[in-house]
Amino acid sequence: MYRRRDDPRQQMIADIANDLRRYSVDAQHIGHAFANLHGLNPTDLHALIAVMDAELTGDPITPGRLGEQLNLSSGSVTALIDRLERAGHIRRDRDTADRRKVLLHYADQGAALAMSFFGPLGRRTDEVMARFSDEELAVVHRFMATMVASMREHRDSVRAARPEPPHRPAS
Repeated sequence: MYRRRDDPRQQMIADIANDLRRYSVDAQHIGHAFANLHGLNPTDLHALIAVMDAELTGDPITPGRLGEQLNLSSGSVTALIDRLERAGHIRRDRDTADRRKVLLHYADQGAALAMSFFGPLGRRTDEVMARFSDEELAVVHRFMATMVASMREHRDSVRAARPEPPHRPAS
C-alpha cells in the first residue's frame, strides 16, 4: 500500500502498513517451506492452521466449519481431511457429548513435525516479545486483533463478490 507521508503520523502509518505486508509475505514463505518439506499444498497448510487455531481456543473444529473457513465444498473438505489424516497430520474424533459430531485435532505425528520446524521461530518470537512491557503488548494485541478482524471482513466481502465459476455442460 502506498500512502502519503506528509507528517510523522502518516509516515508511521505507512511504515506499519509496509511492515505488516512484509511480515505477511515472510510468514507465507515460511509456511510454504514447511508445506513443501512435508508434501502439503497451500490448502492443506491453511487447514492445519485452522485445526491448530481451533484447538488453541479450546473449540476443536468440525469438518463443516473447516469447509466454511476455507471456502470449500463438503466433498473437497472430505478429500482434504482424508489426505491429512493418511499423512499423519490430523485425526478425527467423535464428540463425547454428541457422537454424531466429528472433531478434527492435530495428530501427534503432525504436531511433532510442526514443533520441530516452527520451534526456532517460536523461540525468536518469545525473545522479541520479552523486549516489550505488558502494557505495550496489550496495545499490540489490540491492534493485531483489530487488523485480523478487518482482514477477515475484507476476505469475506471479496469471497461474496466473486462470481460463481461458469458451469460447463456435461459431455
